[in-house]
Amino acid sequence: MSVLAACAGLFLAAFLAATLLPAQSEAVLAGLLLSTDTSPVLLVAVASAGNVTGSLVNYALGRGIERFRDRSWFPVPGRALAHAQHWYARGGRWVLLLSWLPVVGDPLTFVAGVMKEKWWVFLLLVSLGKTSRYAVLAWAVAG
Repeated sequence: MSVLAACAGLFLAAFLAATLLPAQSEAVLAGLLLSTDTSPVLLVAVASAGNVTGSLVNYALGRGIERFRDRSWFPVPGRALAHAQHWYARGGRWVLLLSWLPVVGDPLTFVAGVMKEKWWVFLLLVSLGKTSRYAVLAWAVAG
């Protein structure tokens, strides 16, 4: 497998894992770390870039979808969205450092958009959280 193909597949897996779609990028990263001679730093950078890009999609959706909140097809029940907004407001922007967590991380990035978080703050905190997760995983796998 070429380095380009490995990186493209990893980017795609990480991107999909960061959206609200179910996907698993950690297994792809671990598999590449164990089966290729590709630099762990490069693989962590590619996985991070893909995952943060997917989170930016969630953020953009959150920023744009609020105006449709009263429509019957709105994807998040009003009560659940209000609860998430309250949780986000109570924890502040620092909860974005937890965007790497399974189950709650992806919705957090969506709610950050709904809450109109500054894009540069969003990008900084999400990048820090997600890159740290991949770096720790790479260190644990590649030793």
